[in-house]
Amino acid sequence: MIGVGDQAPDFTLPSHDGRTVRLSELLAEGPVVVYFYPADFTPLCTAQACMVRDQHDRLRASGYRVVAISPQSVASHSRFADKHNLPFALLADTDKSVIRAYGVSGPFGLFTRRATFLIDTDGTVRDRVVGDLSVGKHAGLIGRALG
Repeated sequence: MIGVGDQAPDFTLPSHDGRTVRLSELLAEGPVVVYFYPADFTPLCTAQACMVRDQHDRLRASGYRVVAISPQSVASHSRFADKHNLPFALLADTDKSVIRAYGVSGPFGLFTRRATFLIDTDGTVRDRVVGDLSVGKHAGLIGRALG
């Protein structure tokens, strides 16, 4: 599992809006919040996405880019983003290669653990919350990023 002080694995994934997103390109623009979630349209995942949406303007004003990753398809992500007016990229990791690289696979690789990583421009993980079901703990991590 990727820990604080480790280099975040680079990735390239398709986004809900048809773009291809590469972590290293985002890091060239500023620090990045990468969060992993189990599934579109579930109650906790929706709450987490809406919490990030509600903080998005403040995150952008602080220089952060935000991406969310789960194993659902681009089409599912597009519907989820549209329904909840999500202003950040939802990335489709359908083969779970990035999920595995970050060490956030659930038991037997069947699910994705909820995880949030703050990644500095040099690719170093500054802080993280992994496996905690409480959306509040993930919100707290984002709050720390905002100072």
